[in-house]
Amino acid sequence: MAHHSSAKKRIRRNQRRFEINHARISRIRTFIKKVEVALASGNAEQARDAFRVAQPEIHRGVSKGVLHRNTAARKLSRLATRVKALDTSAA
Repeated sequence: MAHHSSAKKRIRRNQRRFEINHARISRIRTFIKKVEVALASGNAEQARDAFRVAQPEIHRGVSKGVLHRNTAARKLSRLATRVKALDTSAA
């Protein structure tokens, strides 16, 4: 248990940052899941739209510091590849 006022403040601050960052990560996962669901349904247009909405959300996660930029790049690259493959197979 913290005894110093600064240590108590640090605990409060860490808890608040955890809640904010957790919400951001959860939001990003939700957007990714929407793309995944659209890909699984085979709807190319819906997948493309979901991907367009998910892209800035993932980039925002990088700028806010909850995702590493290489992780975001990897996720976007893999999703883009799958969306493109679905797009070409549907055409």
